[in-house]
Amino acid sequence: MTTTEHGRPAQRAAERPDDDASREKIIAAAEQLFYARGFTAVGMDELRAESGIPLKRLYRLFPSKEAIVEEVLFVWQGMWTSGLTGQVESTQVPRERLLAVYDFLAGWFTSEGFRGCAFINSFGEVGGASGNITSIIRNQKKHFQDYLAELADDLGAPASLAPQLAILAEGAITTAAIAASAEPARQARAAAEILIDVALQDTP
Repeated sequence: MTTTEHGRPAQRAAERPDDDASREKIIAAAEQLFYARGFTAVGMDELRAESGIPLKRLYRLFPSKEAIVEEVLFVWQGMWTSGLTGQVESTQVPRERLLAVYDFLAGWFTSEGFRGCAFINSFGEVGGASGNITSIIRNQKKHFQDYLAELADDLGAPASLAPQLAILAEGAITTAAIAASAEPARQARAAAEILIDVALQDTP
């Protein structure tokens, strides 16, 4: 499959007027099934039944399940970025913008159907078996850490703070998925406050 310069699968010219609508139905069905049960447990027949798109057409639009997985990961990345930045941009106070990351997590942890980070779950399934999928997952994690680095820089904190805050967030996500509680987000936020204050004290 050809890709864009950003690594996302390039869209082929639509062969039928409603191809885009059919793709959306397939991806919508795949999002729900993949997040709830994982990639491996969901077959193309199940995607056909859930989306209502005939199997022959499904394969014409997406030649493999991996192609669907890749597109779903990009959709998830967009949803994560939109939700996170929306929470962060609700305040203009630099310190609070960093802490807003954990407020976003607290809300997400209590949402219906939450079962952890889709990217961590995906990596656990595929490992290094798929270069494209692994690359998408790693890029998403890098993008998150880069975003934290931007927020830390706005506060005047050192670059070393960003990976520390990212580890807190990732740990909270995994713990919340197991505990079925928003408490890990509150604990991570409290720890983040300490890290931020120490980082600012150590900054010349």
